[in-house]
Amino acid sequence: MTTAPRTLSLGAFVQGAGGHIAGWRHPEAYAAGQLDFAFHAELARVLERGRFDALFIADVAALWGHQMDALSRSGRAEHFEPLTLLSALSTVTEHIGLVATATTTYNEPFHVARKFASLDHLSHGRAGWNIVTSVVPLEAANFGRSEHLEHELRYRRADEFVEVVRALWDSFADGSLLRDKASGSYYDPAGLRPPHHQGEHFTVRGPLNISRPPQGHPVLFQAGSSQTGMAFGARHGEVLFTLQADLAGAQAFYAGVKKQVAAAGRNPDHVLIWPILFPLVGGTEEEARRKVAELDELVHDDVARRLVQDNIGDLDLTEYPLDGPVPDIPDSNRSKSRRDLLLGLARQENLTIRQLALRISGGATVAGTPEQIADHLELWFTERGADGFNVSFPYLPGPAVDFVDQVVPLLRKRGLVHETYEGSTFRENLGLPRPASQEVAA
Repeated sequence: MTTAPRTLSLGAFVQGAGGHIAGWRHPEAYAAGQLDFAFHAELARVLERGRFDALFIADVAALWGHQMDALSRSGRAEHFEPLTLLSALSTVTEHIGLVATATTTYNEPFHVARKFASLDHLSHGRAGWNIVTSVVPLEAANFGRSEHLEHELRYRRADEFVEVVRALWDSFADGSLLRDKASGSYYDPAGLRPPHHQGEHFTVRGPLNISRPPQGHPVLFQAGSSQTGMAFGARHGEVLFTLQADLAGAQAFYAGVKKQVAAAGRNPDHVLIWPILFPLVGGTEEEARRKVAELDELVHDDVARRLVQDNIGDLDLTEYPLDGPVPDIPDSNRSKSRRDLLLGLARQENLTIRQLALRISGGATVAGTPEQIADHLELWFTERGADGFNVSFPYLPGPAVDFVDQVVPLLRKRGLVHETYEGSTFRENLGLPRPASQEVAA
């Protein structure tokens, strides 16, 4: 039996006018694109032309910040509800996977199961769910809670949440929807499987009022890099996002997760690791680096200070000099893995608050010629630091078009990505199996 060669997968992380915190200010950025469907539709078509496997929309159930000094200078004060946007995009695309974030902390399993099953049917098997537990404490106040759930409790709730959602997706067995006009049988009662779930956090009778999704289950994404988050991803995730500063760190994360996946009784080849990548293509390396410097110049002081504060803790940095060292940040109820990664980076490289802010805003920026960017992707892929990449373009639409027109052809020439979409569903394009229907007691 021969094993099919690995192919590099590509997802696009779309954030309004771009992933860079000041990207909307760039002269070539479409700052109004956040709420312009025509813009999103054209971008989706560009990505599909580049044979991207997924278009991913992140979400926070609150404003992305509450300090008016920074928020009023950010393009993140408004954004579409992602499932609504992706449902519309399903009508103007044919192949690309459509991935939306939905929190397990401020939703109910029935809502999430129904919405993603609907998107999977609307898109003919192209839905993906990015499972988050919410890292932004501000969300609590929008749902009648005085404080955010504690980190470990959020993950316990998430474990049960995913269990219930999967059972709801399996409410109708494959083939049980008959729609037989002659006999008058719409569905076979023997194929109906209400979950009748009773647990610590949820009591859900079911069944779901829509047939099993075309993919069986939409593809499950997850981004936790803390020990708790990695263990959760090893149990449930099929594509795992991660932020890694260098190849050695990416390789360690990759190997660690694959080991945990195997320990959980799952096939490591059925869990893909996608580090985030911020590419900026230039005709020369100098031109690309100049583009990075131009973006960094657009980051306002207020935004830089709040960017650090919002990513690594709740310490007010107003009185700290931007060009001074990053102070000790107490533990908080935000993302622990991201806090530890960024503080470690600041200590290791002796970064100032401003310098750390520019690292956060630029993310894992790879600026260079098309060949240099293709080399970077190939190295991380072949050296087992990645199965694919979650690509965030600093501003839009220009860098996305540059990547599709100049980098993707090189990846194709090197045999790293497919020329065309090989499968009929998102799962098939990623090389992931269709989950068997769970046997749920009636």
